[in-house]
Amino acid sequence: MYGGRNKMNEIEKHMLEQVSDLHDIPAGAYNLRENGKLAGRNSTANIEITTKTDNPGIDIRVKPGTKNESMHIPVILTESGLTDLVYNDFFIGEDADVLIVAGCGIHNDGSGKTQHDGVHTFHVGANARVRYVEKHYGEGSGTGGKVLNPQTIVILAKGASMEMETVQLKGVDSTKRYTKITAGEGATAVITEKLLTHGTQHASSEMDVILNGDGSTARIISRSVAQDSSEQTFYPRLAGNAKCFGHVQCDAIIMGNARVRAIPEIAANNIDAQLIHEAAIGRIAGDQIIKLLTLGLDEKQAEERILAGFLK
Repeated sequence: MYGGRNKMNEIEKHMLEQVSDLHDIPAGAYNLRENGKLAGRNSTANIEITTKTDNPGIDIRVKPGTKNESMHIPVILTESGLTDLVYNDFFIGEDADVLIVAGCGIHNDGSGKTQHDGVHTFHVGANARVRYVEKHYGEGSGTGGKVLNPQTIVILAKGASMEMETVQLKGVDSTKRYTKITAGEGATAVITEKLLTHGTQHASSEMDVILNGDGSTARIISRSVAQDSSEQTFYPRLAGNAKCFGHVQCDAIIMGNARVRAIPEIAANNIDAQLIHEAAIGRIAGDQIIKLLTLGLDEKQAEERILAGFLK
């Protein structure tokens, strides 16, 4: 329920679409949170969502062997001056295969800072597969800040996999993201991060990916664009403690007076650990602009086309 209503208003629908690609209340399992309170929930035969008793947030339990099911757990903040904190724990049963769509949207028309801090912890059972998508979005006509500070902790059992995509492409004034993944034998982690900052926005992202099991693998991909006078820091740390393979790739486009720091760190603690890191920061290549200008685009349109392709 939305403030005692059975239907969402237009702002709520718009925010839900931005962070979850939904146009209305979803089918299947979902938990909708608005302004620090439960706005709607549904469990299914294979996915159970319950309210925590010790902290604000929810527990999500996926039965072993669950296949081709999804859940949506978006958060919407529309009150200026509100700080919201949640702890969400996911227990994914063995051999399950699920899609989880999270994300937070802030609409701030006031002068107070609106902030959401979310701590998500995943316990992924043996041979289970999780695809996790998290989108962050901010808007509003007010002067108050829009702040998002997510933490994601993932423990991968033998043969488990996590494919994680995080996206922040508009309107967030400040963000501090922390991600930690621990991978057991034969486990796989793929992390793709896409980030756009503009104005005077600040964004930092730290990662600790620890490959403890033989045959474990990790791939970390960061694509970011910093415009105007915004600042970004990306600090991925990859540790190989067994016979494993890991690759870190950081690519950033810098524009205007923006500043970007990429500090990849790899630590091989086993003779059979194979770890690679790459980092590149630069402006849009002039030949790319020229090519699009010859196709009839003006310079602004050409830049937008290049940036859209880069962050796709």
